[in-house]
Amino acid sequence: MRLVVLIANVALALTIRPTPVSACGGFFCSTANPVLQSAEQIIFREHGDGTVTAIVQIQYAGPAERFAWVLPVPGAPDVGVSTNMLFQRLQGRTAPVYRLATDGGTCLRTRGGVVTESSDGTGVTEAESPAVSVIDGGTVGPFDFVTIRVRPDVARPGDVAVEWLQENGYDVDDFGRERLSPYLAGGMNLIAFRLTKGRSEGSIRPIQLRYETDHPMIPIRPTAVAAAEDMGVLVWVLGPSRAFPRNYRHLVLNEALINWLNPNANYNEVVSAAADEAGGHGFVTEMAGPTGELGPLLNSNESLEELRMRFVRNEGAAIRNLILNYQDWDGFRDALATVPLPAGTTVDDLLACSDCVELADDIPDFELDDFLVTLDREVFGPIRDGEAFLREAPWITRLYTTLSASEMDVDPTFDFNADLPAVSNFHDAERVVRCDRDRGIGSAPWRIRLSTGQQIYGAGLDWPYQVGDLPAAQRIEQLQAAGPPVVTADRRDEIDAVLATGLRAESLAGGGACSTSAGNHAWAALLFLVVVWRRRV
Repeated sequence: MRLVVLIANVALALTIRPTPVSACGGFFCSTANPVLQSAEQIIFREHGDGTVTAIVQIQYAGPAERFAWVLPVPGAPDVGVSTNMLFQRLQGRTAPVYRLATDGGTCLRTRGGVVTESSDGTGVTEAESPAVSVIDGGTVGPFDFVTIRVRPDVARPGDVAVEWLQENGYDVDDFGRERLSPYLAGGMNLIAFRLTKGRSEGSIRPIQLRYETDHPMIPIRPTAVAAAEDMGVLVWVLGPSRAFPRNYRHLVLNEALINWLNPNANYNEVVSAAADEAGGHGFVTEMAGPTGELGPLLNSNESLEELRMRFVRNEGAAIRNLILNYQDWDGFRDALATVPLPAGTTVDDLLACSDCVELADDIPDFELDDFLVTLDREVFGPIRDGEAFLREAPWITRLYTTLSASEMDVDPTFDFNADLPAVSNFHDAERVVRCDRDRGIGSAPWRIRLSTGQQIYGAGLDWPYQVGDLPAAQRIEQLQAAGPPVVTADRRDEIDAVLATGLRAESLAGGGACSTSAGNHAWAALLFLVVVWRRRV
């Protein structure tokens, strides 16, 4: 397929499967359901000195020779590479989790390299200078990159930039010249990346850029050219306090609309609907708090000392074990290239089937120290660097939204507000199921009580509400650099009115009671009190 230019990455979030549980009695049965997202993923860090670092994850489809990635930036950023594992570990620590504690009595059990031109003074006037100037360039990780400046007085600067990139070997199509023009006319530059010759799509690593700017910002407008409908945008912002969207609304989701029995089934749909209720421009704060609460991103068994112990008895077995655990990590292939392999065998052969390649217990000419140093530098070192990068900022905020192409007309910018509270990514609710030995949890009626006090009534595994039945946003707010949120819309009363119809229907059906012995005793006691009161009357 013809490569499209990605303006900020498209990536799959780390897949985490919830542990299956059968129906059980008592409040000891809790399901933890992390929400899985497919989204553009970016990490911003505000350094407090007028600069921001952005780490942008990239994924693409197509042949490596057609890879090109273009981003509007201020000035000439410092360029580096990071690791995809940083995003995966961070995703695992901050993803929204919906935990449903169930009390169901005794239920039926079921299973289930670039030459640059000088940007300094050359005595050439602005009108005489070339339309496109190269102000930086080089090679970093698997990428060649170039930063270009388009003279802002030229007509249609987006056309000029695209034509220059095409003429200089960057395989970009007419991907939105008009969308680039406002950035270039406003004084921003373009940084373009392509894979170094000989690299494959497996070599793609996140790009790290540090540049001068007042606020973290996502140049989302050019993305509209290649955007999927309701494309996710997932952002972590590191800084002195909780971050917030300056020019987008803040969304507080209606948790009664989220399918607590399987939140992955409709979470994105709820976020999309909530954003639509805010005019297409709104972010949910999925988590906010001190970075110290994230915990270590590297495990203790990923140290040089621990790794060295694996090679004491059997080097071949140790290599196979490392392939099993780390073959998908950035840099691991480079480390594996230092291992002497049997004649006619390649690293790709070993990765494809490690058991098919004969590796001795004591591999001839194998330099263990060189291998471990390379492994630590290329694979684990970037995670440690990323963790240090995170820890230097006091707070981390995770924000999420979805955008369609027509909504990508405002570039989201972010700021900080020390008056805003922390936001937990854990959401808890309690469910009471009316079941017995002849009726399983898959068909029994239930009642769920949210932390807000709202109650939802349903039966079996079906969620009673669909998007459109209820407002998706319980509140829509505008946040500022100081002070509490300004509420622009509050739908709590409207939501409660709809939930009350479910309560009335449940009451008419004789619901509301739990089949546990404690629940039956409670209702019996209440009935006895009513009878006594009537006799006294």
